[in-house]
Amino acid sequence: MTTPHNGTPPTAHGRIGYLGPAGTFTEQALFTQADLCAGELVPMASIPEVLAAATDGSIDAGFVPIENAIEGTVADTQDGLVHTHDLLVQREVVIPVSLHLLAVPGASIHDITTVVSYPHALGQCRSFLDSHTPGAALEATKSTADAARMVAESGDRSVAAIATSRAAELYGLATLAPEIEDHPDNATRFLLVARHRVPAPTGHDKTSVVVFQRADTPGSLLGILQEFAVRAVNLTKLESRPTRRGLGDYCFLVDLEGHIHDEVVADALRSLKAKQADVKFLGSYPAAGDTGPDRRAASDAAHHAATTWMGDLQSRIDR
Repeated sequence: MTTPHNGTPPTAHGRIGYLGPAGTFTEQALFTQADLCAGELVPMASIPEVLAAATDGSIDAGFVPIENAIEGTVADTQDGLVHTHDLLVQREVVIPVSLHLLAVPGASIHDITTVVSYPHALGQCRSFLDSHTPGAALEATKSTADAARMVAESGDRSVAAIATSRAAELYGLATLAPEIEDHPDNATRFLLVARHRVPAPTGHDKTSVVVFQRADTPGSLLGILQEFAVRAVNLTKLESRPTRRGLGDYCFLVDLEGHIHDEVVADALRSLKAKQADVKFLGSYPAAGDTGPDRRAASDAAHHAATTWMGDLQSRIDR
């Protein structure tokens, strides 16, 4: 285990729920956060179960995947945070993804007629599967670790799982082929979510919001983006999702650099809230990686200078 990636002091979390069982990538990512692992780790059967438990207080925080570099957004997490639960992101964690083809000892890759895994993992290995297990049936499971467990319990040499190396160790499986992901730069992003709390700014933060449009009119998206552009706030993600209020009605999920404590971020969100139908705040939290603080500090300084300039001009108005 390593120290928290963002350099902040350990945060006391008692019970941390995560997508289980043991051996998932979610658990692997959780193990990189020493302060979280100091608490009680609670494996759960699904992402909706983790989010629901974090909402009702059964756990103190939930740890869930939100997006993958190849397969994109994890819909269960995103839709749960947007539509169903009022939870706040506490931090993000990004880890590289390495997937392995696992089977019971003694099996050969030529024996495989069925491959089981979490849907995102199957999608991340399409090229390998097409080349090495052509014609094999692909079956979805609740997690990569659940796939490994199923293969181990079945004892069937014709079934293989795509899972982690930890899952192979936990369930006594042999590795038929290591690192079968189609793209070597594959990575998955995870979020720690909890009720109420907004972490203090660290100087390297992200803010996530959902913007619901007041009206779907020409230029409405441009109007949203301009609130950030004129303040030199960099967006790291922009995605549309159905609002569930009718076909063609969409909201926008926005990740941006900075914290609501930052003057420019607060000003942009304040303006959006006034002009759009609604803005749902998903959190300001420590960002993974080590780029961005200087750019945000410069932007905040420029905005402060411009505010001072305008204040000086306005002070000259005849009363």
